[in-house]
Amino acid sequence: MTPAGLAEPPAQAVLVVDGDIVSRHAISDYLRQCGYAVVEAANTDEALRALAEPALGIDVILCDIAAIGTRSGFELASWVRSHRPGLEVKLAGSVDVAARTAADLCEAGPHLARPYEPEAVVDYIIRLRAARARAVSPGSARPGSD
Repeated sequence: MTPAGLAEPPAQAVLVVDGDIVSRHAISDYLRQCGYAVVEAANTDEALRALAEPALGIDVILCDIAAIGTRSGFELASWVRSHRPGLEVKLAGSVDVAARTAADLCEAGPHLARPYEPEAVVDYIIRLRAARARAVSPGSARPGSD
C-alpha cells in the first residue's frame, strides 16, 4: 500500500484534523505506513492544543474544511498563516462545502478532495515540502554538489 520510492524523507509529523473518525483513521494509518508521524485531532480545538506542543514537531496540517470546533477548517488555516507562517495547511473537502464556507476566506480553498485518495495526499505533501525547501534555501548547494 505504501508508494514505492518516496521522493523525500517523510515529514516530522502530519496533523490530521477531521471529525469523521473513519476518514481520519484511514488517512492517518496510510500516512503512518508511508513513514510519517501522525497526530490526530477530531476538531480544531484539539488541533490548536496539538500545535501548542512544540515537541510534536508538526510539519504539515491536513484539515477537513468542514472541521468542527471553535474555528472552522478555514479559520484554522487562517490562524496558522498568521501565527505559524512556516507551517503548511492543506484543506480537504467537497467543492460544495468549500464554496459555502469560503465566503470570507477565498484564498484558502480546498486542495484535496474527500474521500481522500491516500496516494494523492502523500504526493501532495511531498510536493509542498519540496517547494517550501526551495523557497527557504534557494541559494544553498545540494548535498554532493561540491
